[in-house]
Amino acid sequence: MKNYEICFQGEHYAFSEIAAKKFLGDSAICHPRETFDQVFQSVTDNNPPLGIIPIENTLSGSIHQNYDLLLENNVRIVGEVNLRIELNLIAPADVELYQVKTVYTHPAAIGQCRNFWKNHPNLEIVPTYDTAGSVKIISEKGLTATAAIASQQAAADYNMTILAHEIEDYPENFTRFLIIATDEINFGAANKTSIVFATKHMPGALFKSLSVFFLRDLNLLKIESRPLRGTPWQYIFYLDFEGSMDQKTCQNALRHLEEIAEFIKVLGSYPAANSLKHPVSVNS
Repeated sequence: MKNYEICFQGEHYAFSEIAAKKFLGDSAICHPRETFDQVFQSVTDNNPPLGIIPIENTLSGSIHQNYDLLLENNVRIVGEVNLRIELNLIAPADVELYQVKTVYTHPAAIGQCRNFWKNHPNLEIVPTYDTAGSVKIISEKGLTATAAIASQQAAADYNMTILAHEIEDYPENFTRFLIIATDEINFGAANKTSIVFATKHMPGALFKSLSVFFLRDLNLLKIESRPLRGTPWQYIFYLDFEGSMDQKTCQNALRHLEEIAEFIKVLGSYPAANSLKHPVSVNS
């Protein structure tokens, strides 16, 4: 198996790195980056040629920053992977749960553990840049009476103990990650396509835009609206649908859409994470 190199936001054993190894295999060489902007810049510079970004979570919703970065950068989506997110309360080996006063973790994890906070109202919550990075902070600073929320792998890597397992609100906690690159990389037969477009100012523009897929029996998987930066009260739409741009029906659908849209950008055709059929979801 090829030893792919890929970059991710966060520290080693962040969920993004775990997802990258799930997609590419344990032999993948993973490079941490501090921010999502740095992930996109590294991929643009081909250093390394692949990146992984979270795009949506089943509990906390979409990661809007990464939607914007997909539009702003010259990258393409070449794959996706879904990862079950198991959140654990982690502390140094000599710390008991009753001794914990402060908890470090990423804001997304904070939002996914609301029931835990209700049951422990006296805990001080400190948002950080990364779940695994929270464990690293506690380890490097030698903090006491302090815990983090992160993966089991992070706990093992920093020789810490898990005080409470799977404290997320619901076990159906999954994050969808996208694999990005500047060059076309074949990870299997493409059966899913992502685009972004803006509609023209005319009555029924969005309805007409979506009808180009309905007329060709193309199944829509997700629609996401985002403000168009620099143009107040105007919106762009991210859309995922079943099919590949190698197929005539998909090509014809986008040619039809060009007649209605102000602009279209194809973000990529790639193999879907699984073959399950999901109803279309609409977020704004």
